[in-house]
Amino acid sequence: MLDYIFVLITGFIAYHGLTYHGEDDENDIGHMLFGSIALLFCIRVLFVDILKLI
Repeated sequence: MLDYIFVLITGFIAYHGLTYHGEDDENDIGHMLFGSIALLFCIRVLFVDILKLI
């Protein structure tokens, strides 16, 4: 159950970080960095712990 919650939270963080635009419609490097890190963790937990593919 904890894995599913972790995937949902990191998926939301990744989505927000990668689609965020500031007031001047530019991507912030911090949002892009943490969004991509969250996406990596989300995919890793999804494939390894939940789907057991790797």
